[in-house]
Amino acid sequence: MADFPLARISNMARKEFAHYEAVSAVVPGEGGYSAAIAVKALGASGAPRFHKVLVEQTFKTAHEADQAAAQHLEQLADVDQDGELSFHGH
Repeated sequence: MADFPLARISNMARKEFAHYEAVSAVVPGEGGYSAAIAVKALGASGAPRFHKVLVEQTFKTAHEADQAAAQHLEQLADVDQDGELSFHGH
């Protein structure tokens, strides 16, 4: 498993694609937490790229944000060669 230091390792959901892996993540911010999906190239070092999901929504707890991120991760269809997310039905 890749090193996602900012992701909540114990609860994160994970999906693997041809060249990338994606995990549910939480981004702390002013007034709460944001749900995110962190993407990193398979076998690569360095920091993952965080994509906030539900941008307009802030969660009171990290657990709630992680649950929302995991639900979005389930809908993730692919990660393209540039690391951009593609969801089912979009």
